[in-house]
Amino acid sequence: MRKKSKDFLKALVSKASPSGFEQAAQQVFEKYLDGIADEIYGDYTGNRIALLKTKSKQALKILLAGHCDEIGLMATTIEDTGQIRFTAIGGVDPAVLPGQFVLLHTKNKTLRGVVGRKAIHLLKPDERGKVKKEQLWADFGFENKKTAEKIVRVGDPISYAPNYEELIGQNIVSKGCDDKVGVFVVAEALRLVQEKKGNNKCEIYSVSTTMEEIGARGAMTAAGGIEPDIGIAVDVTHSTDYPEGDKKLAGEVKLGKGPVIARGANISPILFDKLVEIAEKKKIPYQIEAAPKATGTDANTIQTSGKGVATALISIPNRYMHTPSEVVNLKDLENAAKLIAEFILSLTPKTNLIP
Repeated sequence: MRKKSKDFLKALVSKASPSGFEQAAQQVFEKYLDGIADEIYGDYTGNRIALLKTKSKQALKILLAGHCDEIGLMATTIEDTGQIRFTAIGGVDPAVLPGQFVLLHTKNKTLRGVVGRKAIHLLKPDERGKVKKEQLWADFGFENKKTAEKIVRVGDPISYAPNYEELIGQNIVSKGCDDKVGVFVVAEALRLVQEKKGNNKCEIYSVSTTMEEIGARGAMTAAGGIEPDIGIAVDVTHSTDYPEGDKKLAGEVKLGKGPVIARGANISPILFDKLVEIAEKKKIPYQIEAAPKATGTDANTIQTSGKGVATALISIPNRYMHTPSEVVNLKDLENAAKLIAEFILSLTPKTNLIP
């Protein structure tokens, strides 16, 4: 992966962006595509939309969506001893929280702390091996409640601390890969098409969407505003190449074997066939996953927006989803961006989208 692209990815996953508090990540997205996109703008739900125009008449509109929000925590109460009780933003597994470094984002400053729990020596026998959110708190070093109240407000977001690392085999680990790798892919796809200078016959809207983890709300408003003909959501999916990876439940998905193309009711059969055709023609590795019902991604709300949208879902294999240490492969990201770019370049205003 080229250095500028990797630097963009690292900056993106390192920013805090719990659902509803995505502004820092959106600034990274805007900065990267400044000078590449013809126009970058936002909307009322916090989406950032990068538009690449075309001179082609009656061009198809294509929405590329990757959600920049990540799971996180939110301050609810302050204990007399100064620790912060919290609730979850999105699907947080309490079992992975004890001992994690976290950041508290207040109005005027960001504080570093840790998620605390009673030491194992003090746990009752029936408490061991079980972790409930109610047993946890965040400790930022406040002496007492009065001290904390001068800085902390109810509703302040709490995020995992940045932890990007490169592993062997072009694998990386970081919090927030779900789904900032999707944001990375839709930005890179736009860049790849822009570099073709004039070969594009579509109007491309590369969107860093918000609030997917709490109901794909940003994708809903983006699709409503853009009114695309085609929508491609880029998200993560469960890899099964680890001990106890359940292929019967999630299929056979491996890191480094290419992006995963979904097939099912949430997906246009025309787009599925076209993506597979392009992948094989351009020798881009790919995998397929079954999606017999709603996918739980931005593809859901895009598909049913307005008069209906021809929709596809491309996913990045991800180990340990919704933990602070998600593992993905850089080649899968590059190949996903390449696949989408080649797909876009193959389209014309006469491309049929009706099954």
